[in-house]
Amino acid sequence: MIPATSFAGKRRVSLFGLGGSGIATARALIEGGADVLAWDDNPGSVANAAAVGIATGDLRGADWAKFSAFVLSPGVPLTHPKPHWTVELARASGVEIIGDIELFCRQRTLLAPAAPFIAITGTNGKSTTTALTAHILKSAGRDTQMGGNIGRAVMTLDPPEPGRHYVVECSSYQIDLAPSINPTAGVLLNLTPDHLDRHGTMQHYAAIKERLAAGSETAIVGVDDSWCAQAADRLERAGRHVIRISKRLPLTDGYFADGTNLMEAVHGRYSRVAFLEGIGSLRGQHNAQNALAAIAACLKIGLELGEIQSGLESFPGLAHRMEQVGRKGHVLFINDSKATNADAAAPALSSFPRIYWIAGGLPKEGGIEPLRGLFPRVAKAYLIGEAAPAFSATLGEAVPYEISGTLAAAVEHAASDAARDDDNGEVVVLLSPACASFDQFKNFEVRGEAFRQAASTIDGVKLIGGAR
Repeated sequence: MIPATSFAGKRRVSLFGLGGSGIATARALIEGGADVLAWDDNPGSVANAAAVGIATGDLRGADWAKFSAFVLSPGVPLTHPKPHWTVELARASGVEIIGDIELFCRQRTLLAPAAPFIAITGTNGKSTTTALTAHILKSAGRDTQMGGNIGRAVMTLDPPEPGRHYVVECSSYQIDLAPSINPTAGVLLNLTPDHLDRHGTMQHYAAIKERLAAGSETAIVGVDDSWCAQAADRLERAGRHVIRISKRLPLTDGYFADGTNLMEAVHGRYSRVAFLEGIGSLRGQHNAQNALAAIAACLKIGLELGEIQSGLESFPGLAHRMEQVGRKGHVLFINDSKATNADAAAPALSSFPRIYWIAGGLPKEGGIEPLRGLFPRVAKAYLIGEAAPAFSATLGEAVPYEISGTLAAAVEHAASDAARDDDNGEVVVLLSPACASFDQFKNFEVRGEAFRQAASTIDGVKLIGGAR
């Protein structure tokens, strides 16, 4: 835990949102000497907090003039579709509104401002980039803490020390509550429309994401979309140190991908800094972008290229995100259960030339029509769940398909067909559903585990890495 000492001896701190990260934040404040009053709209969450010694009370009746700060859970609306009632009360009393990332930043500034801090955001890829960066640091022997929007709540990490490295994934909600965010390296990967129900407009969403880069010592910005390219230009005009990265465009200065070679450009002169050839956990252009960001961040805080390449090669990948589950001869089994819509499924479908594709579940708007350009890569599709009839209509005569119904049947049939494929190259049984899981599974993690289990029962399949 990181005791949040910056409010010790001050007026009371109010807190709303008592889920896992909220309770962790409240305990960090209390451990740091703050007087906390916490609340939640869920009575069960309030009871859980009270049971672990957190003072609770309905903030509707509180005297907000006595609060020095209001700590809000990032899951609670700050601006859209309308501010939460606690936000309105805080603003009416002039009480600053912050979140757990802000508490971490203040504590780092107080205790160890030179402790390397890499903060990562973006619409897509931030979890993989965060995990990859932390893995590279750990494999190089650095004292590394990873958390935030991935894994552990940030205030449950070990306290800042000069030689301790922090890799923190930040959602737009968290950045919105962290006005003094100040990473050593701030990564902005990409921007596409997302969470507009919580931010109102794309412009507002993009501006929030840009704040992370703007507060950093070095801003690492992916410039493959216009929103981020414009952000990089603005930051540079404002005097910030900007490193541009691209997964598809040669740059004059920065880092870019040339196939599986990762290049550095300095005034138009190129040199290779790393490579992804043969690294199964980092296939595809999207992972080239993730790797480029990790490389730039790790170089910024002093790692050597050899240490970085070693970390890239040993990276196991994230569960349910193009996760290599097992292999049988020339057939590779890939779990991409996290792909809950067409855009999320596109990277996996783009990464393999011949695919036995398991798709379906609870359909999202637009279905799989946006993936039509990738249909030539699909040898056959195996459709499951509620989306099966609609998906079969989209596939039509473009792709052979069957309506398998269940995931277990789809894995069995796809494995059998793939084993008979005589394409003389690697073929892939790919779960990339392009759908939510809720018609048949509790969540995408349970769906991914079911795929892993079904693949493991295929005779002759050898599990890969951490697949169990």
